[in-house]
Amino acid sequence: MRGKTQSSIWGRFTAGDKWFHVVCLFWLGLSGLSILYPLVYVLACSFSSAQAILRGDVVLWPVEFSLAAYKSVFNYPLLRSGFFNSLLYVAGGTVVGVSVVLLTAYPLSRKDLPFRKFFQTFFVVTMFFSGGMIPSYLLMRNLHLVGTRWALIIGAGFSCYNMIIVKTYFQSSLPPGILDAAHIDGCGDVRFFFTIALPLAVPVIAVIVLFDAVSIWNGYFNGMLYLTKANTFNFQMILRDILFVAQMPVDMLNSMDSDVVENLQNILQQLRYSVLVVGALPMMILYPFIQKYFIRGMMIGSLKE
Repeated sequence: MRGKTQSSIWGRFTAGDKWFHVVCLFWLGLSGLSILYPLVYVLACSFSSAQAILRGDVVLWPVEFSLAAYKSVFNYPLLRSGFFNSLLYVAGGTVVGVSVVLLTAYPLSRKDLPFRKFFQTFFVVTMFFSGGMIPSYLLMRNLHLVGTRWALIIGAGFSCYNMIIVKTYFQSSLPPGILDAAHIDGCGDVRFFFTIALPLAVPVIAVIVLFDAVSIWNGYFNGMLYLTKANTFNFQMILRDILFVAQMPVDMLNSMDSDVVENLQNILQQLRYSVLVVGALPMMILYPFIQKYFIRGMMIGSLKE
């Protein structure tokens, strides 16, 4: 029945509409393949031997199937510590970031907040003008956070963009009548925020949780600035070092013994693809749980005031 309905709809299209749909489907399919193929290639290489990768035999599926790459990942102490450090930074930074955004967005969504326009302008200005990298580093140094894990947890504490999305969501989802009815029943502002506003804001909270988690997990520049000890490095910093060594200059490789170079290349080929898979896996696991809230939270939170 469904196929018959779709066929009847297709039959009502003009020739131009049909060509338009064909071109759109072809372009979307081509775009999808261009995005999917690198993921499939990396996954296939992660399960292939280093020799097969060096020979260029891997195309779509593993060649000379091997789990040595993943064994190398879990046997490499820095990768293990970097992975768990990244999980810690994501958990701590997301909790701090979401909490600060919610505590800022809800008061700004209330029209009875004194000096509301001033605070809104103040926050928006920070989206376009900031102190920059050097003042941020000096601030972290004066707070004695350089070289500690708190630099990455607190450093990603506030996003004005996320705050505007959440503020607009509160304005569109919380009619003033709900607050008035709650006040009549003796509900204070703090209790209203935790028992009514937050449960209704679950979709947009899920969206900013995803934004913060992905941003912190993929970030490595702040770690390069603030982290000084190897046992505090995040996963992306370790991955960057592996990929950087994998692209060593030719003159540097020529100065090394051939056996050492061969062993180094084999180890790097085993690590580089498996590390990419392990690095992308947590966000791929997280996204399906948030996907149902994503479109709803983004669309409602993007409405203008």
